Amino acid sequence: MSHGEAETEAAGERLGTSLQAGDVLLLNGELGAGKTAFVRGLARGAGCVGDVLSPTFQLLRLYGGRVPLAHVDLYRLSRPSDVADLGLEEILEVGAAAIEWGDRLAWPGVASLEFEVLGHSVRRLTLTGAPEHWSW
Repeated sequence: MSHGEAETEAAGERLGTSLQAGDVLLLNGELGAGKTAFVRGLARGAGCVGDVLSPTFQLLRLYGGRVPLAHVDLYRLSRPSDVADLGLEEILEVGAAAIEWGDRLAWPGVASLEFEVLGHSVRRLTLTGAPEHWSW
């Protein structure tokens, strides 16, 4: 349960300290549910520096750090097959990926985080399929 943007970022930061190369997290939830706020914390926990912004209009933003992080947004993607053009396989050789609107992508065996809006600033975050090395 998260009671505001700061708590959502803190949850992401805790998880980000456990990220390793090859990790993928699909983020699902309505607009404004806190997906980008979570990724800000995730990047900070992974040792990434710089401002984390929504990649909606770029599809992909890369952040360097202890574990480089690809922040992907599939909201504007017209075909799931277009993901192949992003080069995620190469990125995952050395880094991790957080993919907003991940429910638009069929990627079995990866972790998923569901953001459920319960009120103005209250969110339920449900993580499934997390690898054993992740600490929440």
